[in-house]
Amino acid sequence: YKALVRPILEYCCLVWSPRQISDIQALEAIQRTLTSKIKGMTGLNYWERLEQLGLMSLSRRRDRYCLIHTWKIYRKIVPNDVGLDFMENERLGDQLRTPRFRHWADLKRANQLSASFWGRAPSLWNKLPPEVIKCETLVGFKS
Repeated sequence: YKALVRPILEYCCLVWSPRQISDIQALEAIQRTLTSKIKGMTGLNYWERLEQLGLMSLSRRRDRYCLIHTWKIYRKIVPNDVGLDFMENERLGDQLRTPRFRHWADLKRANQLSASFWGRAPSLWNKLPPEVIKCETLVGFKS
């Protein structure tokens, strides 16, 4: 599963992420079905199976990838080619500015972009405590 199925389900998850509940549930249903077929997992619900197998939900993994990539941009490990705007806040630490749309045509696009990395990164990043954002190493940030 980890080598053959999950990479297909997570392909380009930084670029796209399902926003409709039905799409999210359809993706999770694949992992739910496959984990239920593993010997010794019968009688456990989906979340118990994930815990026993040391897995995360696909939705949580997409959010995690988004945060890791944002941290790499923040630390200048990868280029900021999406134009994320970090700002310093004395009380909250370094925050990521939410993109603004000024024209009505842009508002139509905003709904589509909200599921992309550019739209999701600020809301996820700004929920992190300052001590996590200030981690010097990727291993420290991941833990």
